[in-house]
Amino acid sequence: MRPPLARFAWLSVGAAGATILLKLLAWWLTDSVGLLSDALESLVNLAAALVTLSMLILAARPPTEEHAYGYSKAEYLASAFEGLLILIAAAAIAYAAVKRFIEPRPIDRAGLGVAVSMLASFINFAVARILLRQAMLHRSIALEADARHLMTDVWTSVGVVAAVGAVAFTGWWRLDPVIALAVAANIVWTGGSLLYRSLRGLMDEAIPGPQREAIASLLEGYRDLGVSYHALRTRQAAGRSFVSVHILVPGDWTVSRAHDLAEEVEGRIRALVPGCSVETHLEPIEDPSSYADIPLDR
Repeated sequence: MRPPLARFAWLSVGAAGATILLKLLAWWLTDSVGLLSDALESLVNLAAALVTLSMLILAARPPTEEHAYGYSKAEYLASAFEGLLILIAAAAIAYAAVKRFIEPRPIDRAGLGVAVSMLASFINFAVARILLRQAMLHRSIALEADARHLMTDVWTSVGVVAAVGAVAFTGWWRLDPVIALAVAANIVWTGGSLLYRSLRGLMDEAIPGPQREAIASLLEGYRDLGVSYHALRTRQAAGRSFVSVHILVPGDWTVSRAHDLAEEVEGRIRALVPGCSVETHLEPIEDPSSYADIPLDR
C-alpha cells in the first residue's frame, strides 16, 4: 500500500503560486514576451498541480463494491489533463510571440527581471526534484508528470533568461519572440508525451517487459513438478499492477496441495512486482478443456 501522496501535490501548488507572482513581476519589470510566456506556463503549472492534487486524493481511496480494483487510474486523468493544459499554454505563448515579432519592443530593466525569474526557477527546480524522487519511489505517474512539467519550466526559464540577456546586450528585439516560439515548441513536445503516456495507461497497458519476463521465468521453474501455466496477463494502473495466470497441476493432486502451490506462486510474484494484485486459476493439466480458454484469454 502506497502512503498518501497528496501532500507532495500541495507542495507543487505552493511552488506554482510563488513562481507565478515572481514571473509576473519579472514580466512587469521588463515587458519581455519571453518572460510573459514563462509566467503563462506557470499558470498552467498551478492548474495542473490542483488537478493532480484532486486526482491523488481520489486515487488514494480504498476499493469499494462499485470500484473493486480501486481508483488508481485517476492519476492518468491528472496526467492527461496536464498535457492538455501544456498544449493550450503553448498556443497562447505562440500567439503572443508572433504578435511581438511583428511589432518588436525593447526590453526594460533586464537585469532585475532576470534575477526575479531565476529565483522562481530555483523554487521550481527544488520542488521538481522532490516530486520526481517520490514519483519514482511510489510509481506515481501523476507526480511524475507534475515533476517533469516543473523541470520543463526550469529549462524554459533558463532559455528565456538567456534570451533576455542576449536581447539587452545585442539590441536585437526580435530575438525575444523567437525564443518564446522555441519555448512553445518545447512544451508542445512535453504536453504531447504526457498525453500519449496517459492514454496508454488508460488502455490497460501491460507491466514492463522485464517484469513480465521475470514472472514467466518463475513459472517455468515449476515444470519439474509437472506443473504448467497459460493465460498470463498483466496490466498496470499508475502505482498498482495486476497479474492473472492459469496454473495447470496434475489431476491427482489434492485440493490442499494445489492451493498451497498457488499461494506460493502468488507470493513470489508479489515479491517480483511490489504493489501487485495477483489472481491464479487452477486447472487439471490432463484435461483438454483446461486449454479451451486460451483463445479467449489471449
